[in-house]
Amino acid sequence: MAVQSALGGGGWGALLESFGLIFAAVAAGWVLYYFLFRVLGRFAARSDTALDNTLVRRWQGPARLLLPLLGILLVAPALRLPPGFLGIFRNLFSIALIGGIAWLLAGTVFALRDLVLIRFDMKVRDNLKARAVHTQVNVLVKVALVVIFIVAGASMLMTFEKVRQVGFSILASAGIAGIIVGFAAQRSIATLLAGIQIAATQPIRLDDVVIVEGEWGRIEEITLTYVVVRVWDLRRLVLPITYFLEKPFQNWTRVSADILGTVFLYTDYTVPVDAVREELRRIVEESDAWDGKVCGLQVTNASERSMELRCLVSAVDASLAWDLRCEVREKMLAFLQREYPESLPRVRAELAGAEPMQSPA
Repeated sequence: MAVQSALGGGGWGALLESFGLIFAAVAAGWVLYYFLFRVLGRFAARSDTALDNTLVRRWQGPARLLLPLLGILLVAPALRLPPGFLGIFRNLFSIALIGGIAWLLAGTVFALRDLVLIRFDMKVRDNLKARAVHTQVNVLVKVALVVIFIVAGASMLMTFEKVRQVGFSILASAGIAGIIVGFAAQRSIATLLAGIQIAATQPIRLDDVVIVEGEWGRIEEITLTYVVVRVWDLRRLVLPITYFLEKPFQNWTRVSADILGTVFLYTDYTVPVDAVREELRRIVEESDAWDGKVCGLQVTNASERSMELRCLVSAVDASLAWDLRCEVREKMLAFLQREYPESLPRVRAELAGAEPMQSPA
């Protein structure tokens, strides 16, 4: 009798009928999903634009959930569920519907991201614009996903009556709650705003060459809270994103990837500078790392013991500049050792008052 009272006037028959309608609505939704996306897949395959294929691929998962929910929504007026089951069913349906919509919005965001990024290839040599677009789009996508998930989570919680009452109580004291939340989430909000500022102003981009904390590396990943720098020896340096707004750092590819490399040589005053300059030109012209723009040699300093020569060469990026510098240094030293060994640095001294050496009789 207690069970019969809980089931209401319709009894088990009404309950089974309602579950049958729900099952039929779910099955109809899946059948509709199968035929709809089969047609959309063929249409996208015939289309020349990438948007169709991307949207169909990203929407398949959410549609598999939303179309059965749409079928349940259509048969909802005919359902005769007991009050106890009805409350649970409404909460589960609302949570699933909100989750499906959030999934659909996230899939749309990813589809738009793919559509934009497919036009900018980061594997090409001159990829400055591509890196800028990838950085900006990826950060904005992360911001959009955070907003979607926060709104979806809050909406799911508000489907429960007790949580809604708590929410209204908090809204009634919004002034005090806002101050408390503001102090508690100060660093989190600052970090989020820093991520948005990085995306807008772009002091760093993906694959930028930077010098941070005395380490040379490339920007590998930019999130809303941290940045990963891949150091030259394959270590990863993880820094808070606010670091790049609060502390100075070197960005070798801020405007372009072109860079000048320097090699310093220390020789004796007797070295023929013109001959060394000609040898530098010959070395860089035979090197695959030189971009053909800058090649020069100057006497930049002279001390009481040696003369400083600076070799200035250029390359298309920092990695090739490093290889070119090492190549120039090695070959210039080999040239001096081979052609002008007497012009290598030496120490001269004069002994005052020393007796001249007598030749043997």
